[in-house]
Amino acid sequence: MPVLVALGLVAPPVFAAVPEAVVRVPGTPAPGPEPGPVGAGRKSVGELLGELSVLYQRTEEASEAFNKTAEKLKKQRASSRKAQSRLARARTALERERARAGELARQQYRGASVGLPPAVQMLLSSDPERVLEHGHFLRRAAGTQAATVRRVTDGRQRHATAAKRARAAVKRQEGLTERKKKQRDKVRKRLRNVEKLLSSLTGDQLARLHALERDRTDAAQQKLVSSGALDPSGAVRRSSEQGRKALDWAMDQVGKPYVWGAEGPRSFDCSGLTSQAWRHAGRTIPRTSQEQWRRLPRVPLDELRPGDLVIYHRGATHVGMYAGAGRVVQAPRPGADVQVTPLATDPPLGAVRPDKRRT
Repeated sequence: MPVLVALGLVAPPVFAAVPEAVVRVPGTPAPGPEPGPVGAGRKSVGELLGELSVLYQRTEEASEAFNKTAEKLKKQRASSRKAQSRLARARTALERERARAGELARQQYRGASVGLPPAVQMLLSSDPERVLEHGHFLRRAAGTQAATVRRVTDGRQRHATAAKRARAAVKRQEGLTERKKKQRDKVRKRLRNVEKLLSSLTGDQLARLHALERDRTDAAQQKLVSSGALDPSGAVRRSSEQGRKALDWAMDQVGKPYVWGAEGPRSFDCSGLTSQAWRHAGRTIPRTSQEQWRRLPRVPLDELRPGDLVIYHRGATHVGMYAGAGRVVQAPRPGADVQVTPLATDPPLGAVRPDKRRT
């Protein structure tokens, strides 16, 4: 982030909220309404860190909501294309049946006797026996006419249904497009709030924020290990072949910047990194952290193995990939790069395992 570079922080820290159950530092505000972009004033470093933590979390919530809508819009566009294709086929079929019906009408007009009863045709014909011999052709013509009428009627119904579905698909697409635009604007507004708060801080305040954030992370990590929720030995469990490939790919992205809504190859957001890592390992997983938490098999933190995904915050708004030894590789937040951090840089909600092999 430019303001951090200007203030002399080459590698900006990950300002992360830590739950009270993990570590409690005096002066830390409890999560509440989103703070406004105010200056440092007389606030303590702990208060400033808490405010930044809330700002970053709210920004990531908005980013993941944007990602979710973007995925829905992508699917809806495909659905709209299919609906338009079905409508085009129904229109072509209807026009074809109408053409057949028109040809029958022209045939009747050219030979009016086709529609007369057989007895009348015999009286009017100079060759009554010919009329009798070709009576079955008359019956076949009548049957063809009825079948054509049925096909035209069915074609009209299919066309009307396809047109209705196509209109509904376009309307849903327009609604999602508008929602995506509003969510994009919301993310940009929250990023501006972060920038305003950071730009109001002095270099000394930023240095103390960095130190406090590091101390909190260390305390949270130790608390997590002491609770038994994380393997204290730091042993690396054997991962599946896919899990190892996903982790190797994610590690290759270290140093690339976090950009909200990005999924590579030059930048990533949190779920963009994890979903792309597993895609390169041959496994398609949901795009957003919420859907990854909702749809993938869950595993206890003390059974983590490399490649598993660690989900953060009660709203499942952040995700990182377990790298072993109590650490994760993640795209942490705006202004930071993809990096390897202690698992407890954010409050973990739980973990999921994308591949099918559980042991």
